[in-house]
Amino acid sequence: MPKAKAEPRRDPGALRHQVLEDLRTMRVPVLADQLDDMLARAEREHLTQLDFLALLIGEQAAQRRQRSTERRIREAQFAERKALESFDWKFNQRTIKKAEIEELATCEFIRRHDNLVWVGQSGVGKSHLIQGIGMRACALGYRVRYTTSADLILSLNASLADQSLPQAIRRYAQRPDLLIVDEFGFDKIEREECSRATNLLYKVIDARAGLSTAIVTNVEFDKWADYLGDPPLAMAFLDRIVDGAIIHRLKGKSYRAARSRRTSKNEPSSE
Repeated sequence: MPKAKAEPRRDPGALRHQVLEDLRTMRVPVLADQLDDMLARAEREHLTQLDFLALLIGEQAAQRRQRSTERRIREAQFAERKALESFDWKFNQRTIKKAEIEELATCEFIRRHDNLVWVGQSGVGKSHLIQGIGMRACALGYRVRYTTSADLILSLNASLADQSLPQAIRRYAQRPDLLIVDEFGFDKIEREECSRATNLLYKVIDARAGLSTAIVTNVEFDKWADYLGDPPLAMAFLDRIVDGAIIHRLKGKSYRAARSRRTSKNEPSSE
């Protein structure tokens, strides 16, 4: 067979122009000066074709991933942007193990569609830790929604008033890969004002079967029936959440109490 003729070399200036046009078509934001700098570096450092390709698209891909992560964090509606890196691991190091929390922060439990339940007294850092895990989940590409139990009840109750409850249930059930319900146990007033609160919470949990839900509470399981005010529904609620869930009991000293004591000591005497 006759050998195929090699294509003639294209004019470097025309080829550079075509590459920039192709990048714009693919919406890869590389400016002409940036391309020239990369080409000069590739020649100076004798980069392979693969190295040059990584140089060309690597930074742009990293920036796009960062923008996507920021968008997921905004959509999660965290109360605060609490990163695990800023958690004080030494304060309760005997009872809160960094390695265990970092394992959860790999978010394998979300991939497996497992639930997560954290039980512990107030002030030990439950909210900080669960939001830190939520932030990591956002960085890994998962969709997260953070809410307190009280805000969830208020939202669902409002949907009853405008007859949009089915849409609200679907919104909580279908969109987030991880739904975080914080402060479960602090919403007594909201539950008293909404007679259907327990039933509404159950509807959300039941609709999320097969997806991960994290419950953060200071109420022990044997007190849930009293707390929810409906023992049969409480048992069903527990069954949906706890069966097969990862359960952590967080114990230790209260950060808030310690900060309060330090503040009191630092205040000037009124005498």
